[in-house]
Amino acid sequence: MRELVYYVAVSLDGRIAGPGGEFDFYPAGDDEQAAAYSAWMNERYPETVPTALRAAHGLADTPNLHFDTVLMGLGTYRAVLDAGITSPYAHLRQYVVSSTLGAGPDPEVTVVDDNPLDLVRKLKAEEGKDIWLCGGGRLAGSLLPEIDRLIIKSYPVVAGAGIPAFDGAFDPTLFTVTERRSFANDVTATWFARR
Repeated sequence: MRELVYYVAVSLDGRIAGPGGEFDFYPAGDDEQAAAYSAWMNERYPETVPTALRAAHGLADTPNLHFDTVLMGLGTYRAVLDAGITSPYAHLRQYVVSSTLGAGPDPEVTVVDDNPLDLVRKLKAEEGKDIWLCGGGRLAGSLLPEIDRLIIKSYPVVAGAGIPAFDGAFDPTLFTVTERRSFANDVTATWFARR
């Protein structure tokens, strides 16, 4: 069965973005450190690189290794829409969960305005690769019962305010660390599986 994987960057205080949706405060290290970190993550998860950036990263023809579907909330999608991009991950099946967006601006993006849990359960029952939950915090909070694995890229910065990684009801949910890797730019990537 396919799994739902929340692959996301977080600050030390658990924020995935600032109060205005900004994410440019994450420190990348010097040029060499940033390039090494980016190359390692992109090689391992090439499908998480937006379609418009894949050629620049040498990934234009790279097959999807882990995911064939991406799921995001309106806040995450709004950031790319504001940049004039309507289909950020054209190499994946794209779903946006929103009760306010209405008809999507791109036929390659499916807008879902009802229960995201039902959507995820339906997607999990299909054949294919895993499902990438790329944001946001409210969606992750509502989908916590269906999240099977986490890939958390922890950056050495405190945001102080912003969008939490999980914004939902109090629901302690245990995960086990399955892998951890530290990079020269002080980013730590940790892989978790639901207990």
